[in-house]
This record gives sequence, C-alpha cells and structure tokens, in this order.
Amino acid sequence: MRRPVLTLACIACFSFILGLGRPAITDSDEGFYAEAAREMVESGDWLTPRFNYEDRWEKPVLYYWLTAATYVVTSPTEAAARWWSALSGLGLVLLTWAMARRMMKQDDAAWLAGAIVATCYGYFAMARLALPDLPLTFLVTLTIWGGIERRWLLVGAAAGLGFLMKGPIALVVPALVLAPIWWRERATAPIRIGDLAIAALVGAAIGLPWYVAMTVKHGAPYLQSFFVGDNLERFATSRFNDPRAPWFYVPIVVGGLFPWSMYLLILPWPSIIAIARGRRLVTQIEWRLLAWILLPLVFFTISIGKQPRYILPVLPPIAILLAQSIMDRVRTANRNSATALTAATWATAATYVILMLLLYRSRMLFIGTYPTLMFAGMAVLGLAGIAMAWITATRHWQLLPGAATFCAAMLLLTVQFGALSGVRPEPVEQMAALISAHRLEEPIGTYQVFVRNLGFYTGVAQRDLFTESLALDFLESSAPVLLVVRATDLPALEAASGVRARRIGEVRYLNTANIRLGTILAPDPDAEIETVLLVSNR
Repeated sequence: MRRPVLTLACIACFSFILGLGRPAITDSDEGFYAEAAREMVESGDWLTPRFNYEDRWEKPVLYYWLTAATYVVTSPTEAAARWWSALSGLGLVLLTWAMARRMMKQDDAAWLAGAIVATCYGYFAMARLALPDLPLTFLVTLTIWGGIERRWLLVGAAAGLGFLMKGPIALVVPALVLAPIWWRERATAPIRIGDLAIAALVGAAIGLPWYVAMTVKHGAPYLQSFFVGDNLERFATSRFNDPRAPWFYVPIVVGGLFPWSMYLLILPWPSIIAIARGRRLVTQIEWRLLAWILLPLVFFTISIGKQPRYILPVLPPIAILLAQSIMDRVRTANRNSATALTAATWATAATYVILMLLLYRSRMLFIGTYPTLMFAGMAVLGLAGIAMAWITATRHWQLLPGAATFCAAMLLLTVQFGALSGVRPEPVEQMAALISAHRLEEPIGTYQVFVRNLGFYTGVAQRDLFTESLALDFLESSAPVLLVVRATDLPALEAASGVRARRIGEVRYLNTANIRLGTILAPDPDAEIETVLLVSNR
C-alpha cells in the first residue's frame, strides 16, 4: 500500500504544487479570494469577508479562513493563496485511489484512477488557482464516499465543511447521488433515521455557526444576498452569465480529462447501452458510478447559470471507470483484438505532437515566459508523442499506464513552466510598482483590466469602473486621480470627457486567464497582447 500512495503523492506534487507560486495572481475570480484573505488578516475581522475593503457576501468563509491562516504563517504570497486548492488536489488523488481500490479490488486499476485524477487538465488548472472549487470537490467526493460506506460522522463533517466552503451546493450534489444509491440498496443496507440524524447534527455543528453569526451581524439582507442571490438566482436565472447550450458540459468533461480524453473510446459502451435499454441488470458498482456521474451532470445541465468548474465532482467516478477499462484492455490486449486501445493510444500520441506544433505556432503570445523553458517543453511534448507511438507500434501495453501517466505529467509541467510561468515581476506587479512610485493620495480606478488582482499587489482600495460612464465620471473628477486602462480604450474616454490624460507608464500584458482553445488555434498577438496604461487626469 505504501508504494502506490507515495508514487501518487509524488505525481500530484509535480502536477499541483511544483511552481505553485510562480505566476502572479490572475485577473480572475482567484483575485477575490487572495485579496479578501489578505484584508481579513490586515483588518483582524475574521467574520465578514471583504474585497477591496467592502463586504463580500457572495461566498462562505472557509476558504478565506484557510488562506488567511496560511498568510499569518507565511505572509501573503501567491503560493499561500493557492495552497489549499493544491492540497485538495492531492487529497482528491489519494481519495480516488482509495475509493477505486475498495470498489474494484484491483490495485493496478486503483493506482491508475488516482494517476488520471493527478494528471488531468481540469484538476491541474483548478489546483493552481486560489479558488474554493477544488476543496469543495474534495469535500463533496468525501461526503459521497462516506455515504456509500455508511460512515456517518465522516458524512456530517465533510458536508458541514463543504457547506462552509461554498454553501448549499455541498449538500445538493451528494444528496442527488446518494438518494438513488440508498434507495436501490435499501433491502440489504437500510438507512436508519438515527444515522442521518447523527450526520445532520455533526454537519450543522460545523456548518451553521458562521451563517448564524453573519445573520446576527448583517440581518436579513445577508440571507437574501447569499442564499437567494448567489445561489438560487445563479442556478435559475441569467443574472450572472448568459444561458448556455444543453450540451455545454460535454466538451467541458472531455477537456477536463485531457490528455486522457481519447481513452473515453474504450469505456464499456456496449454494456452502458445495454443497461440503458434494459437488456441487462446493472451491478452495484456500476449503479453507484453511473449515478455519481450522470445525476450531477443532469442537474447542472438544467441550470441556467452554467460554469465549467461546477461539474468537477464527476471526474473521480469517470476516472475510476476509465482506469478499469484501460487495465482490462491492457490485460487482454496480447490475446484479443486491441483495436479501441490502439486507436486511443495512436490518437493520444498524435495529440502530443499537435500540441507541440501549436505551442511553437503560438509562442509569440507568451511574452513573459523563458524561451529556453518553452522550447524545452516543446521537445518534451514531441518525445511524449514518440513514446506513446512506440508503445502502440510495439504493443508493449504493459508499459502504457506508467508511460501515459508520465507523459501527461510532463504535458502539465510544460503548460506550467513553458506557457503560464515566466519572468517576474509580471505586468500586474509592474503596474503596482508604477502606482507605488507615482501615487501620493490619489484615488485609483481600474477600467476593465487588473480589476481583481491589482489590489493584492498595491494593498490599497481601488474603484472598479465597470462601465464607460463610471470611467468618464472618474476621469472628469476635479481632484487628481490615477486610472489603469487599456491603450485601446483611452482615446474614446479622452474624446468623450474632453480630458487629455497624462501618461505615466505602461506595461504589456497577456491575460492568461482568458486563454481558450481558439487562442492557441489561431494566435493573434495584436489582439491578445494588450498595452495597459497608468494615466492621470492632471
């Protein structure tokens, strides 16, 4: 048992923790959590989260507490802001291994399930952001597994912590999964009311006190803002984002499993189809895994406010099914036809080579990276493609699990050090240094750039000028102000306000949080790399 745990822990550390503090805090949601935790330490108020020195009621407090406590020990740094997300990734790897080992009774398949979780892009990307979503995924997975195993204290503790991490969704997803599992198994393992009561009491003792304290301090407006606004309206309305297509989560799941996505071809699709058509009975393990995958997917597909990271809890059961399918094919590949396994591995090999070419083609976008590391990453991707092709051509299938895991880990490290990490200080840090060097007491405004992450580096409040009218009012102020604005946006503001802004400094900026597949397929440096200005109206 020791060897699988150690190897999986090492792989997870490479994927999730190595270089964790290298990129600056991005201009994305992670800026909210990194800065709110810093302000929590600065103010000494550990009850009400604040961002930009204003109350932030959108999310519960647990991730802020964990990050703020880490800041107390280490000081506010990028690595400290992301630490609990990365650690949750490590925990999720080991939890998936333990679940698969218990379910499948096969050590090799269990190890591979953990390795898939450790090296899939979805968890890699989330583990390296200061967000509560991966900790929530760990706690939701732990709640579901505890419910399957009838560990009621564990269920209550994990659910209570999840409720304190991100609210009602930590209860809804496990309930969706566990209810049909318990119903189907009621004859052999009935659920007693007393067991549920124990779990509920433990969960309430952990999860409710902070909400009660917030309600006592802020009253009904807090309850309305969080439970109705940030949960019910986020699910049922387009207030937070535009409606998305019913198939929105299909490419999200496929992309989240990358580079293991090609092996979805070898899932036991005939058995799944036969089960769906009622041609054969579903086994207990199949029922558990299929309920775990399908019911959350259906639930979030029904919602209006779809977000990619909402379906993170379905990846562990998919990884377990995928690992089982791969190992079954590997064991029989030399005796029977391995057409699907061969096709999936050839496709994976080709994918690595294509990624190498795409990285070379889009290299001009990554202006802050070290060229040596970028070209080294390209070479690694090429070698990974060759290795996967060699295994397929020579039919050394026994090497596939370890080789595929190693190649996937190298891919993630190439993304981290060949594209996302680079020369410090990064543009947001350069802008913060400009502000520090030129600001006396002037208010700082940000117009649609560095909105979430600039405060982490300046340590002072700023005004989010999220509309043109707010930016015009700010620029027309009778007192001196400092405005952070894109060079492409400034001429229109100057023309509309009649103010000739004084340029203080500029930085070149690629917002890596906005990189999408289309960015890599059709790289356009002129469109993606922006010049961001610091200007004054006096």
